[in-house]
Order: sequence, then structure tokens, then C-alpha cells
Amino acid sequence: MDKRTILAIVLVVIVITASMFIQATLFSGNDTSQNTSSASTAGTTETSSEVSALTEEKVSAIVSKSSAASAEKFALETNLFEITFDPVGASISSLMMKEHADAYGNHVDIIFNGEDGNNAFLMYWGDDLSNPIMDTFSYVVEGTKVIFTNSYKTSSGQSFTIVKTYEFKDDEYLFAVNVDIVGGEGFTGLNSEGYAYTLAYEPQVGPSFTQMKNNNYDYRRVYVDAYNNKGKLKKSMVKFSNGVYTTTSQMQWMSVTGKYFAVVAYPADNTLAYKYTALQGSTDTVVQTDSIYVSRPATGESTSDTIYFYAGPQLKKYLGSYYSGMDNAWGLRNTNLDAVMDGGSILGWLENILKWLLNLLYKVIPNYGVGIILVTVIIKIVFWPLTKKGTESTAKMSALQPRMKEIQEKYKDNPQKMNQETAALYKEAGVSPLGGCLPMLIQFPILIAMYGLLNKHFELRGAMFIPGWIPDLSVPETIATLGFNIPLLGNEIHLLPILYTISMIFSMKYTQSSQNQNASQGKGMMWFMTYGMPILFFFILYSAPSGLLLYWSSQNLLSMIQQFYTNHKLKKNPNALVKTDTTAKKEPEAVRRYQEKLKKLEEERARQAKNKKK
Repeated sequence: MDKRTILAIVLVVIVITASMFIQATLFSGNDTSQNTSSASTAGTTETSSEVSALTEEKVSAIVSKSSAASAEKFALETNLFEITFDPVGASISSLMMKEHADAYGNHVDIIFNGEDGNNAFLMYWGDDLSNPIMDTFSYVVEGTKVIFTNSYKTSSGQSFTIVKTYEFKDDEYLFAVNVDIVGGEGFTGLNSEGYAYTLAYEPQVGPSFTQMKNNNYDYRRVYVDAYNNKGKLKKSMVKFSNGVYTTTSQMQWMSVTGKYFAVVAYPADNTLAYKYTALQGSTDTVVQTDSIYVSRPATGESTSDTIYFYAGPQLKKYLGSYYSGMDNAWGLRNTNLDAVMDGGSILGWLENILKWLLNLLYKVIPNYGVGIILVTVIIKIVFWPLTKKGTESTAKMSALQPRMKEIQEKYKDNPQKMNQETAALYKEAGVSPLGGCLPMLIQFPILIAMYGLLNKHFELRGAMFIPGWIPDLSVPETIATLGFNIPLLGNEIHLLPILYTISMIFSMKYTQSSQNQNASQGKGMMWFMTYGMPILFFFILYSAPSGLLLYWSSQNLLSMIQQFYTNHKLKKNPNALVKTDTTAKKEPEAVRRYQEKLKKLEEERARQAKNKKK
């Protein structure tokens, strides 16, 4: 294989690797070390617990005296959510999104918990995260608002009540969690080493998963939107130290973000000196856990706080509605919530054009898999003039190899003369050494943009291509699940990466055959480029979304068809390799010499083929 082809393939590897790095790092965030209906009630008997330590000291335990409140879970619905509340801890155990389904048609639960995981929105005393408040709260339901209450008494006799209110609104993925500390007579507030309580989101962000490779194909990340020393907001990806991140810096929000969904904690009053904590780890049932905590500074007597939570899809139409108070039911403004979204690469404009084209084709043929193939065909047609020139240039360079070898052997002791003769040969044939690579380089932005689009296009979630095989273009298709793990691959068998690898091997073999490479160029290198490179890509893309692999496989197939067409045309008319511009017409002698060389080359090929048959 010639140097230009090797360079082109190496560049493709660089493109994919760089794209993964860019998507995952540069454009995902930088690391940082820092209406009422008829009311229903349940369990209305007041409960009381005793805080065993003084409010000025570390709260060490909570002893429940008695409780007649119901501990049975109950449900509430909005037009977007199916919510399951748990009176134990006044928490939420399930938050189903009605408009988003998984590959099996089930609603996606944005709360993904293990068997022993904590519910969402539990509270802790002070900033001690070792023991959540697990008392059974009384509650009242008023439309889409749920009000939990529970009373406590400190060891010194001071009494207070926690009133925890969840408020949802239709057409909103953002909801409010209000925490009121209502003190009795003589109550001096909650203060445990400077903090009153902590509100937590501890479950992982759904949908559920059994593997987490922590790469660009699937991930969970923690982001913060903090103010820098110039007073400007900057989104950053949290850098954990032994699985822990803590900061008291002023910030707008903190989030746990997947590729398609996110949970964001947004305090209504971000001027308070909240303490933000994130923990990352794993359990027996959840291979990667990410939790976020917001600790409220110590209170003076009674207090009331609101922390908004966005729990939903990473879609601009929702996250971008919180800049203007007129665009959302909460009247929130300038929240910068759309910064939660991953993306925003320098080729975002090109991704948007390709997304528009893909969505347009989907309206005509409602199958995104077919749309991806058609987009690939359209791109090939648009770039056909460039591809044609590149293929012909490669063919010309291949035809010149015997003559170039003669020059190299004749002038091996005179590099300057060798370069002069080589340049004269290129001029005579009307070719450029970079002629085969330049068209590919020009198409690299398209490859990068298609990678970014098909890796995270939200509409591909649950988009079926072929029933029974590829039910969801946003995830790897699986034809079998083994009872054991294969090194580097896991326990799931994906067919598309195998088909892609086979198509790449055939494409490489066909390209090499068309270029008539000779053995002197190195059998080892040729073997690696034919088999080693596709195998490398097999492991790189094994867990890639089906839509992305469908694009790459279609790209390989169409490239082989184009190469076949060009080779067939040149075989019928070898003189088509000769320059046809005005310069060639002015150089009949050069044309004649080149035609003679082509004729001799064809005769030599025929002779070699005949000898092989003997």
C-alpha cells in the first residue's frame, strides 16, 4: 500500500479518536478541582422524633417515638410524569417520563436505583451524609402538590417541624422541592457544624444499564455551573478525588448528566453559602453511581428554602425555556440550564445541517435507519466529483509505480536528480502526490459532524430500523447475551460491528487490488492495513450506537461501488488517465510517451498474469 493510502487511514483513526476526545472533553465541559383540585389526605396524625444531640453539636442519631402515619407508597401524575412517592423519608422512589420509552416500549424511569439504593430527595441532618432522615412523614395531596410534615424535638426540649413540599406543573420537567423548618417557642434554629440540613439526589440517572464503559458511547457525568473570579458562569465537569467532590463556591446549578437525560439541582437563592457535594462509586447492582448533595447553611429560627430540580431530556426546547420568565410556568429567568446539554462542538453548525436533512428524510420515509443510509448516499453524490478525481489520481500514481521505481534505482545516489525526475514524471502524467488524499481531507469535517450527530441525536432514541434486530439506533444492537464476559467486549454479542469490520476488510482488499501494489512495499504493512486496522476499528466501535455503525458500513459499501465504477471505466479506456485539459493538448509528445508507458505496463501485467497461471 502506498504512503498516501496509509496516511489517509491513519488520519481516519485520528479523526475518530479526536472526535471521541473532543466530544467527551473539550465540548462536554472542563475538569475542575473545585392549580388545586379536591384534596386527599393520608396519615394525618402528627409524629414526633427526638434529636439526641444539641443543635449546636453534631447530630448523631434520630430516635422515632411513635408514628400512625401511613408508610404505603402512593402515585401522582402530570402530563409528563408518573411519580411514586414514599412517605418514608418524604422521598420519591420512581419518576417515570411518559413521553420517553426504552427499546422495549417501557417508560424511562429517570430514577435508576439498585436494590439497596436510597430514594431521591432524602434529607440529612447538617452535612453528615451517613444517615438519611428515614422517618415516616404525614402528607396531604393538593392537585399536583404533595406536602409532607413531621415534627421533631431536640434533647434540650426545643421542638420544630419539617414541612417538605413537592410542586409539579403540567408541561414542565422542572419541579420545586420546598423545605420549611418551622420552629416552636424558643427554637433557635438548626446548626450542625455550620449547616442545617442536606437535600440529596442519590439514585443514578436512568435509563437503567448493566454496563458502564464510561466512554463517549454511554456515560454519567457530574457538571457544575459556577461563577469564576470575574463573576461569569462557566460549566465544568467535576474532577473527583477518591470519588468525592466538595465545594462552597457560588454556583448556579449542579447536575448528573447522561447522554440523553439529566437531573439538575438549581437553588432558587444561589447567594446562600450552600455546600455542594458529589460522590461517585458503585454497588453490587449499579456499576456506576453518581450522587449530588446541597447542604443548607445553618438556620436562625424558622426558615424556608426552594431548590428546583430539572429531571428530563436534554432537549433545547425544554432546557432553553428558562431564560425568559414568559417561556416557562415557573417564571424563571437566566438559569443557564441549557448549558447542561453535551455538545456544542466547532462543527455544531454542520451537525445541525445534517440533522435537518436527516429529519427531512424521516418525514418522507419514517425510518431513521433508512434516513441514515440516504444521507450517506446524498453525501457521496455531492462529493462524487472530488472522489472521482481522487480515485483517478490514485490510479495514475499506481500506474506510475514501475517508472518511479526505475528513477529511484537509477538516481539512488543523487537525491536531487531523483526529485527532479520524479517531479518531471508527475508533470508529464498530470498528477499530484496529494491528489488522492486531498478529497478525503476535504470530507473529514463531514465524517466528524456525522459522528457527533449519530452518537447523540436525541430522536434516534428508540428509533427502530429492522424489527427483531435493530430496535434502537441510539444503542448497540444485541443478537445474544452470554453468561460470561469476553475480554474487552463484555457479555453482549453485537452483529453490526462484525459486518462493519468485514466491509472494511473487503474495501481495503479491493482498494489494494485496484492499486496493483507490489510485494516490495512490505507484506507486513499490507497485512496490517488490510486486517489489523479493521480489527482495531472493531474494538473501537464495538459499543458504538447502531446508527453510527450503520453509517460507517454504508460508507464502506458505497466507497467500494465507486471504486468499482472508476476501475471499470479506466479498464475500458486506459487513456482516460491522460490529461484532457488545454495543457495536455499543448504537449502531444508527453501524451504520446505516457500512452506508450501505459501500453507497456499493460503488456507487463498480462505477461506476469500468464506466468502465474503456468
